Amino acid sequence: MNEDKKQNQIDIELADDVAQGIYSNLAVISHSSSEFVVDFVRIVPGVPKAKVKSRIILTAEHAKRLQIALQENINRFESNFGKIKLASQNGPAPYMNFGEPKGEA
Repeated sequence: MNEDKKQNQIDIELADDVAQGIYSNLAVISHSSSEFVVDFVRIVPGVPKAKVKSRIILTAEHAKRLQIALQENINRFESNFGKIKLASQNGPAPYMNFGEPKGEA
């Protein structure tokens, strides 16, 4: 490996507690003139209040890089597993349909 590649490599450590991950089924994105804030939320059926599980603050440049990386990965995913289907965008967002559980027999 040449010297330039060694200098551009970053040694990334993944702690055990972080490796477990945090499940999120909603992301709320806001921004200022200099940064983007992404709040990852978990919404649970029958629970009227949702909590932010993680907040990531990015510079505008890193937000753009994230967008590009996500698009590249979505393209690869879809080429391997098929098109990702989204719920209808005409009605309320899927997470807004969570309400009290309905009994079924």
